[in-house]
Amino acid sequence: MESYNIIGLMSGTSADGLDVVLCKFEGSDYNWKYTPIKAKTFEYDSQTKAKMLSLHTLSAEDLKRADVWFGNLSANAINDFRKDISNQIDFVASHGHTVFHNPQEGYTMQIGDGNVIAKKTNLPTIYDFRSGDVALGGQGAPLVPIGDELLFGEYDACLNLGGFSNISMRNKQGERIAFDISPVNIIMNEYARKLGKNYDANGDIAASGKTIPTLLKKLSAIRYYRQKPPKSLGREWVEKEMKPILAKYQTKSVPDILNTLSVHIGTEIGKAIDKCGKVLVTGGGAYNKFLIGNIKKNCNSEIIIPDDTTINYKEAIIFAFLGLLRICGKNNCLSSITGAKKDSCCGVLAIP
Repeated sequence: MESYNIIGLMSGTSADGLDVVLCKFEGSDYNWKYTPIKAKTFEYDSQTKAKMLSLHTLSAEDLKRADVWFGNLSANAINDFRKDISNQIDFVASHGHTVFHNPQEGYTMQIGDGNVIAKKTNLPTIYDFRSGDVALGGQGAPLVPIGDELLFGEYDACLNLGGFSNISMRNKQGERIAFDISPVNIIMNEYARKLGKNYDANGDIAASGKTIPTLLKKLSAIRYYRQKPPKSLGREWVEKEMKPILAKYQTKSVPDILNTLSVHIGTEIGKAIDKCGKVLVTGGGAYNKFLIGNIKKNCNSEIIIPDDTTINYKEAIIFAFLGLLRICGKNNCLSSITGAKKDSCCGVLAIP
């Protein structure tokens, strides 16, 4: 039996903060068990958050500066995180922060230069997990399903409610499939910020509003929801498909918009996970009681909300695991999920 202590890093599209987790993995081949040792979120201040949300507007040179900047930010977080850790750390696995994701045109980009992280922490660092799959014609997303299968296999499905919602589950043939369902916090947080809030805690603002029937109908008519997997979403899709619809309702109150978004999102998620059995729900949206209620209304599945560590750090844990598979030379991107030409072992290794 092999044993590794791995630091996993995740920064989601909502740009709330950098999730850092140290996990111990024990096992071999594709059979591993994990134990979280320490987990912490380094929240972005308002200036950093604003910078993260505007990355897609930068020039090529400024984007490279941002790549190095976020590499330094990640390295500083790791060095602070491990000050009181006595465990030997084997390596870092960093997802980075997504700026562009357009697999249809053959590219995806996450900032956070792995060479900077490796040199500043003196730890081998695996990064850029998505590009290899995209180069093989895949969506480059979702990547967590192999972790869902191997680490959280006791559940019939795993639902993540982050910037976007995505589902990972076994189909009738017993194969693991996964896809992005809808935007969640990437759009709902934007409306919460109009009221001076970073997010809609518990969904209280949405719960206080009323559904706008015409808006709900237009959102539900978006073509993506009728597409079959593999499929994935990115910020570009939100800008092109959803925001033009919402722009026509600028005179409506924020509570009414959030209510309608929550009902819409809950309906689409409910349809996607209907009759799935036991569904593990993680990500910040798991705390949104109004959204969870809307999901439950639209599906016949057992919704399971786990402990706080699993809710907040499951993706960081799985990226640590993807890094482990990469180090071991095992496939960590599944073509059955991404639509790539073949399974592959993705991630770039930077040496200190």
